[in-house]
Amino acid sequence: MNLVIPSLGKLLYTPTAAATSEGMSPVLQFLLVLALVIFAAKAAGYLSARLGQPAVLGELLAGVVLGPSLINLYNLGFIQPENRPYLENTLKIIAELGVIFLMFMAGLETNLSEMFKVGKVAVFSGVSGVIFPIAFGILVAMPFGYTFEKSLFIGIILAATSVSISAQTMLELGVLRKREGVALLGAAVFDDVLVVLVLSFYLAMVGGGSGGGALEIIVVILKMAAFFLVTALLGLKVLPWALSRVKKLPISENITATMVVLVLLTAWAAEYLGGVALIVGAFMVGALAARTRFRHELEEKFRTIIYALLVPVFFVSIGLLVNLGSINGEAWFFAGLVCVAAIVSKIIGCGLGARLTGFNNLSSLRLGVGMVSRGEVGLIVASVGISEGILNQQVYAATVLMVLVTTLFTPFALKLAFRGEKRTDAGIKSAEQVEVSGAN
Repeated sequence: MNLVIPSLGKLLYTPTAAATSEGMSPVLQFLLVLALVIFAAKAAGYLSARLGQPAVLGELLAGVVLGPSLINLYNLGFIQPENRPYLENTLKIIAELGVIFLMFMAGLETNLSEMFKVGKVAVFSGVSGVIFPIAFGILVAMPFGYTFEKSLFIGIILAATSVSISAQTMLELGVLRKREGVALLGAAVFDDVLVVLVLSFYLAMVGGGSGGGALEIIVVILKMAAFFLVTALLGLKVLPWALSRVKKLPISENITATMVVLVLLTAWAAEYLGGVALIVGAFMVGALAARTRFRHELEEKFRTIIYALLVPVFFVSIGLLVNLGSINGEAWFFAGLVCVAAIVSKIIGCGLGARLTGFNNLSSLRLGVGMVSRGEVGLIVASVGISEGILNQQVYAATVLMVLVTTLFTPFALKLAFRGEKRTDAGIKSAEQVEVSGAN
């Protein structure tokens, strides 16, 4: 997502040492908001872990509580109305950094050799995980009076997948390196590519595209192919050599700083140049860095700041988007059906793809459940529909609710699906899990 803060300078250069004549400066207000968000995320994560659920579930619910449905964080008394856009946009940017580096950490936990072994499963699950949600979306929307074209777009929204929540949950459970976890990450990449292609095709042929038709689709495919090819070649051939050279330089935190730059640049290139989600770029550079001898050093260096600051803000930010008051009457029924279709279509579609390629029933179910969460990808597709005049605000509100429901459903369902399973990798325990373990 491209977030622009026109008045960022005003936020950064407003005096912070003292209150202004109208109250606290924007920076002071933001410090309070950020402290409140992180505290709420960690406290809720701790309670969730105490109840035997993944910490991420509590962090997501903390966002709902702080959001417009209940507390309405940005309307608290110490926040001046004119400063709300600055605070919201700044928090969103931190959240974007959170999802970028969360997927980078997921990439560090990935073994590319193992991913290639489950390539067939990933392809079939990714493809069927797009086809089934699109079909379910059409079947749900058309009875409510939406045309086939608009119903098709709603199906495309349901087809989008964001596995950042699943990756974090499986990291906590210590099963991301299992066959299901590796296949999940591979299927998510195929899913993302397919959704972008389908969306591009839709806009070119049906709604609001630039009219390029087949040529536009070819350009999109070539951009994607070029991005994946160049990134893979640089990561496999140049990255290990470059990190070894940087390690010898008399620069503080040389390897860590280098990887921060590379993650940000690759995420930027993925979305701006390659036409795929920025989290795909972050995941790729993480997976490629995992092949170097600096893998464990990178895990240790990045873990603290990511899980202390960036990731909690990301999870809470999802809940902050939800305004249950904006949905009423028949819209609730429609939104409820959309949520059910979103969950069922991914489980059936992705699970069937895995089952047809050799996974047993339990492994197929786990993969399907892991692909349920829509996250920011679904919101991106929905925002395109709003900007192109394809969708109305009712559908967008239903989409936001669907993102929340699928995001809350995924960690809870994964916990059940992997019940009794032994940890097969080091994983990354959250601070809440460590504290709970110590308390018990």
